[in-house]
Amino acid sequence: MIDSEKYLLSASDIVTMLGVKKPTAYKIIRDGNAQLAKAGKLTIRGKINKHYLLKMLDVSEV
Repeated sequence: MIDSEKYLLSASDIVTMLGVKKPTAYKIIRDGNAQLAKAGKLTIRGKINKHYLLKMLDVSEV
């Protein structure tokens, strides 16, 4: 289960949350981090900010 206090999500968290396969989860992370880096934000390889992911998916909370 995904901890509600977790701010950075891994590919495994995205697999659980969205029901996608791991390569798809890594692509989501890469695309999101590329957009964040372009905006001048700090990114961590293999992790994505939970709030930004929810914004990308256009959902308020999971």
